[in-house]
Amino acid sequence: MEFEEMIDALASRMANGTLVKATISQPRHKTEELKRIRIKSVELREELHIQFEYQYERILKHENVPADKVRPVLDELLRTFRQVQATFTGEEVQVRLSKKLKVSWKTEQTDTKAEPNLSHNRKKQYILEEGTPYPFLVQLGVQTEDGKVKKGKMDKFRQINRFTEYIADSLAHLPTDRTIRILDFGSGKSYLTFALYHYLRIEKELDVRVTGLDLKKEVIEECRQIAADLGYGDDLEFLVGDINDYNDETAVDMVVTLHACDVATDMALARAVRWEADVILSVPCCQHELFGQLDSPELGVMLQHGLIKERFAALATDSIRAELLSLLGYDAQLLEFIDMAHTPKNIMIRAYKTGKTAGSERVTRYKAFRNMLGAEPFMERELKKELAPVLG
Repeated sequence: MEFEEMIDALASRMANGTLVKATISQPRHKTEELKRIRIKSVELREELHIQFEYQYERILKHENVPADKVRPVLDELLRTFRQVQATFTGEEVQVRLSKKLKVSWKTEQTDTKAEPNLSHNRKKQYILEEGTPYPFLVQLGVQTEDGKVKKGKMDKFRQINRFTEYIADSLAHLPTDRTIRILDFGSGKSYLTFALYHYLRIEKELDVRVTGLDLKKEVIEECRQIAADLGYGDDLEFLVGDINDYNDETAVDMVVTLHACDVATDMALARAVRWEADVILSVPCCQHELFGQLDSPELGVMLQHGLIKERFAALATDSIRAELLSLLGYDAQLLEFIDMAHTPKNIMIRAYKTGKTAGSERVTRYKAFRNMLGAEPFMERELKKELAPVLG
């Protein structure tokens, strides 16, 4: 099969509505920032589209292409990648491409009559399903006793589900030979702490010990009462305190910090690094540190406007946090936590510990960015000892 024939074959299958899922992987060049593309069928405004999810080193991007216009997109992508795995209704297809675009096409008929899930603008399929009552959501006032989401609580329900999806994605990075130790710093009313515990302990039946930590005594007492009412055991606890004062001899496998203000996020990230946590999930809140530090003539066109300066400072802060985690042996990404329509605090820092050391080019790039801003990031100062072997 020739390259053009292969593109035609894939495009026609996608256009006829039989695509269930596909993955394009193995970039030809190691320096390629785009690592893989996941593909599925979706329905938009009653028309078939093909959704491309572009997975870069630290971000995800989505593009919805009308099914009858998918060919040129495939043509461009498959000139820079070497493999396609695709599932169509009743058929599995594997494509491998040589350096000269020579095609190896393997197809296998399957008995499984998988159908594409075209849901996009339709009702979203959540891990925690609408209509199913969950005791913790009922206790927290998100659901009625018959499982309906209460009026005004749908945004919270979506946020809890999105967070649960991130927890599900993190399972492969957590230990399986001992109790999974999780700390939620700044747990507040603990919607997400209870969701985390419910998903891992109740639904997945994993051996976990979860601690919610917050400075507000009255909030912690309320969460303790809810946990007691739900019959949860000692493996879910709520404590009054600050993350810097928290001491536990056991390893902490996952650190969650949601909406910690300003440098409190940096403190939590630094503590997670020192614990060598396998998973870090952090949604920063207000970020003021860099705002007063920014001193860059090159960015004067932007920084002369207070509103733009504030937003840029916040984005730069999160970029620096993710990059420092990467330099310290984490696979760190900045992801959308919840749609902007539901909350402006929508960026999540997700980091998985890999132990891989950063190359000199990456270190140089970070230093150049930091120096251009004229900044002295709090997190870099906080992790000075850990970063010394990397930054020099």
